[in-house]
Amino acid sequence: MNKRIYERPLLRKVVEGIPNKFGSLKRLRPISTIDNVEIDSLIEEYGSPVFVLSEKTIRDTYKNAYRAFSTRYPKVQFAWSYKTNYLDAVCRIFHQEGAWAEVVSGFEYEKAIDNNIPGNKIIFNGPDKSEEDLVKAINNKSLIHIDHFDELYMILSLMDQLKERPQVAIRVNMDTGIIPQWDRFGFNYENGEAWNAINRILSSKKMDFIGLHVHIGTYITISKPYAVAIEKLAALANKTYNRFQKSIGYIDVGGGFASQNTLQGAYMPATDTTPSFDDYAHAITTAMTAADFPNNETPMLILETGRALIDDAGWLAGTIMANKRLADGRRSMVIDAGVNLMFTSFWYDYEIYPVHESSYQSEPTTIYGPLCMNIDIVRKNIDFPMLNKGDHFVIKRVGAYTMTQWMQFITYRPNIVLIDQNEKVHLIRKQENKEVFRRQELVPDYLQN
Repeated sequence: MNKRIYERPLLRKVVEGIPNKFGSLKRLRPISTIDNVEIDSLIEEYGSPVFVLSEKTIRDTYKNAYRAFSTRYPKVQFAWSYKTNYLDAVCRIFHQEGAWAEVVSGFEYEKAIDNNIPGNKIIFNGPDKSEEDLVKAINNKSLIHIDHFDELYMILSLMDQLKERPQVAIRVNMDTGIIPQWDRFGFNYENGEAWNAINRILSSKKMDFIGLHVHIGTYITISKPYAVAIEKLAALANKTYNRFQKSIGYIDVGGGFASQNTLQGAYMPATDTTPSFDDYAHAITTAMTAADFPNNETPMLILETGRALIDDAGWLAGTIMANKRLADGRRSMVIDAGVNLMFTSFWYDYEIYPVHESSYQSEPTTIYGPLCMNIDIVRKNIDFPMLNKGDHFVIKRVGAYTMTQWMQFITYRPNIVLIDQNEKVHLIRKQENKEVFRRQELVPDYLQN
């Protein structure tokens, strides 16, 4: 007979599994499967923790987003945001669905090329494009979104040695009512920088000026600012035509659509407050249709949304490592996945669920990761059932930014698996081991012994 664990008696509020005044139980329903695959079996085969991606959810979400826009506007093109999740398997699913590639670095550009994306279907954003990156993008006829004047001057300096004409747009930042205003990237609309950049591009007669790009922010929970942005870009397009008789081929409204993850400090859960794709599409396409573009031409509408397309498709399954009481008596729990894997825990209140039915009782709990850092907190305060060491948990909506912003710190990064549409599991990124780091490290001769 095993000796039972002793815990010092303590008076704490515990939530029982009894109906509240609305007749519903205040308890977390366990989630034991993902796309009909047992979470326990995934952990057993691929280790703990393990990231899990659902191909069905990715494709269904993309189709829903594309339907929302394409049924309201005649020319719509999505471009998958590589920085959101640049696993090749994920990118290729989006490309199969018809998305172009949107990249913000030479590294991401190379990944897009390796994923067999034609150069003219790669949008190259970001403030850090090297001369080598630009030469490659120009020769491939990629769509280069110029971010600042130094980048513009670098492109002009390359023209004497290159045969291809650069295909360029400018990124424009502006006041759309969003606070804080994203004015770090691109040329400002209100102070005339954007118009100045257009003048220099078209006056040089060395580039093809083909579009205008705006990205008003991230996790935008209201759709009206997108309409404001389009009105200003349309005015810029008209000004360009009036002076240079040059029409704009596309308007790129970037991304920033919110997912259904709840931000920390939010009064209501995001599942109740986040706009749908139809909400965003209605505001954006209505503004595009109402805008007075030159010659009544209809420019292509490009969208670079990432977070809202992939968040729901990602899960993180893991194991309880320990239960503890903090100095003030609060209950805490240690799990085997921390902020090194879930950097986004710093701003999301993630939904965490037990994998199996447990006690009907729950208690306010702080959930920590395994790192030797006091800031390694996955959830600061959540009513959670009393699980034991070795029990399994699963976290919802971790598809965006977790697998690109994660860090190798203290622990190895884990396996990532994809469940395909036939409910078959595929390993799409192997877990790290010591050989991964040995290959990259060099030890001077005098330290060899």
